[in-house]
Formats: sequence, C-alpha cells, structure tokens
Amino acid sequence: MKYKIQANASGTRSIEIDDVHMQTIEKYGLLQNLAGSTGIIDEDVLEKLRLHCRSILETQSEVDRELMNLCLDVVYHPNMKAIGLQNLQKAFGEWKQSLKEEEPKEEEPKEEQ
Repeated sequence: MKYKIQANASGTRSIEIDDVHMQTIEKYGLLQNLAGSTGIIDEDVLEKLRLHCRSILETQSEVDRELMNLCLDVVYHPNMKAIGLQNLQKAFGEWKQSLKEEEPKEEEPKEEQ
C-alpha cells in the first residue's frame, strides 16, 4: 500500500511511502522516543533521525537495502521537513493500526463431543 504524506506546511510538497518503508521503520524502531519528553517535532528532531539512520548504516557489516531506500526515499528526501516527519509519524501509527485490524482473530478451541 502506498501512503502520501504532506512534507511542508503549504501542502505543495509530498513524499510517497510504501509498506516496505513502514516495515523498515518498525524493524529499527526509528520513530520510538524520537521527539523526547516535549513531544514536539522540529528540525532538530528530524536531524536526530537522520543521524540515527546514518549511524545504523555505518555500524552494519552489510548494507541493509531497505534502510538505505528509506533514507534515500524518505528521511533524506529534499522535501522532508519537520512537518513531513510529523505526518510520517501519524501515517506510521495508522499503518500499525491497520495491521492490528487485519490480524486474523484466533479461533476458539472446539469442544470434543
């Protein structure tokens, strides 16, 4: 599934995100505790995410193509601003919620007669 997030306040720029990007964000926990105790997402928080991604890539023995694609397509995208990161975080929450709704419910054990 593709998601389109608004990347700037005026709505003239957007970034497309797909399920692989979302899975990579989840795999590395990239959005967890990102904004700190204030909950405010600004350019410093975006820079923190960029540095964190770069650090992960530099410390891996093999390059994770999915993380590299996330960086190129989203995190380091020229249109990505703080509002884009805020919208990414919102889209990620919606994606996680849709996964929970899609999970098949466990069947109740049948009683033997």
